[in-house]
Amino acid sequence: MADTRKVAVIVGSLRKESFTRKVANALASLAPQALKLEIVEIGGLPLYNQDDDASPPKASADFKQRIRASDAVLFATPEYNRSVPGVLKNAIDIASRPYGDSAWSGKPGAVISVSPGAIAGFGANHHLRQAMVFLNVPMLQQPEAYLGGADKLFDAGGKLTSDSTREFLRKFVEEFARWIEVNLRKTG
Repeated sequence: MADTRKVAVIVGSLRKESFTRKVANALASLAPQALKLEIVEIGGLPLYNQDDDASPPKASADFKQRIRASDAVLFATPEYNRSVPGVLKNAIDIASRPYGDSAWSGKPGAVISVSPGAIAGFGANHHLRQAMVFLNVPMLQQPEAYLGGADKLFDAGGKLTSDSTREFLRKFVEEFARWIEVNLRKTG
């Protein structure tokens, strides 16, 4: 892995102190040098409107360009009502439309779902996988990443305190780095 790969990290929670954002930051700090993980913010995106396809709002066009410029995508999502938050679905729609002009297509992807609950965002994780497979994103299949009990994993400063979780996240992001290389070689 000689090249540094740019990974767009999409955090599905807008809450400033969200556990999901803390996990995304932990993953960025644990990533191998071959990956540069950068959070691409979605909170300022307008609602997707097909009427705007010919001339999208600047925030939408800029977001889509940042996705297009990345080598891979990593989703960190909470679970709302057994699915992904609306703001995350909106971001996916913005970068995938109009039909046939998806910025996601062909980019290796991975998802980690985060929750204070025991189910660990299982529903959101699988709904997101389903959408991204439709958008031609080869999603990392193993290890699956469901992080429950997230409210007990961080100190007051947002730093990860669990050694076993840190090791799991390190292995996850290292496997994602390998997944990126395998899939980029296939398309490259």
